[in-house]
Amino acid sequence: MHKRMTITLDEAVYEGLYRRVGKRRISKFIEELVRPHVMDTSLDEHYQAMAADKAREAEASAWCNALARDMANDTR
Repeated sequence: MHKRMTITLDEAVYEGLYRRVGKRRISKFIEELVRPHVMDTSLDEHYQAMAADKAREAEASAWCNALARDMANDTR
């Protein structure tokens, strides 16, 4: 859900935003700049670090594949 907000900018800043990102994209541009400063992004950073760990990813992939084989062989 989005909330509407009124902010005041120097005219030169607004004109620069208008030229750089376009009239209909200013809100998104500002939100993307502000978001990392107000949201807890540590979880995202941890997931990125885990994904970059190739040995861990290989082990997790092997575990998932073994689990899938076990489930395929499971007789219910």
